[in-house]
Amino acid sequence: MDEWEQIELSAEERERVQMRREIIDDLDEEFELSPEEEAVGGPLDAEDRAFRRIYFRELIRLQGELIKLQDWVKSTGHRLVVLFEGRDAAGKGGAIKRITQRLNPRICRVAALPAPNDRERTQWYFQRYVAHLPAAGEIVLFDRSWYNRAGVERVMGFCSDAEYEEFYRSVPEFERMLVRSGVQIVKFWFSITDDEQEARFRARIEDPLKQWKLSPMDLESRRRWEDYTHVKETMLERSSIEEAPWWVVQAVDKKRARLNCISHLLSLVPYQALPHPEVVLPARVHHPDYERQPTPASMIVPELY
Repeated sequence: MDEWEQIELSAEERERVQMRREIIDDLDEEFELSPEEEAVGGPLDAEDRAFRRIYFRELIRLQGELIKLQDWVKSTGHRLVVLFEGRDAAGKGGAIKRITQRLNPRICRVAALPAPNDRERTQWYFQRYVAHLPAAGEIVLFDRSWYNRAGVERVMGFCSDAEYEEFYRSVPEFERMLVRSGVQIVKFWFSITDDEQEARFRARIEDPLKQWKLSPMDLESRRRWEDYTHVKETMLERSSIEEAPWWVVQAVDKKRARLNCISHLLSLVPYQALPHPEVVLPARVHHPDYERQPTPASMIVPELY
């Protein structure tokens, strides 16, 4: 039985109860995103608990700013591309989740491309990425991007030396062309230490809810840590251009990395809050002959909880 069926409540009080439920549900979603951070490693000390409160307060504030950015992008027809690169387990996915959590998926979407198929391997290298670029009034977040060629493809031998060098000849002009056409490009590299990556990999091995994140390629990346370091340094040096520079996010602390990433992204886009007309909920239309039909019992989902 609902709370307002147990006691007599006014319409205003019922609305307050419903709003309270919605707010609590939203907060629960925040905690559900990373429950292991609270469970692993034992109880949090006073400093960690204090920062956790700051983290959620700042995250919600920044997500409010992201909504303003989204409204501005839609209104102005701005086109925004954000690239998330970094080692395996660097925290790219967690940052992307927090950015998209409260945004409209029709405006802000994630492009996480699988390995190219046989046909795509014969295309111009950038071709399959071009298909995912934003139209006017859209934001696209690339969870790994065309920089795969500068990273995993180079280290794992999936491209030739000639293809690798051609990538570095082409990528500055490709990005300049996008910028000239009106696409803003923001490039983030999430940086973690050797020890931190090992700890995160071990946590994934032990957690059945996260083992799916570990692929044979991820495991091989541990063995080739130094190779990935070399190609990363080369990438930052050879592809950071004035029109689309690289920004390095210190990501050993996941929560701080998320806040810093979102805050910096907001600082790079010239958005502003737009006025919104007051929303008035229309009264429901009642018809005297309307009668709601019962749902067949066979269609009802069993209420186990």
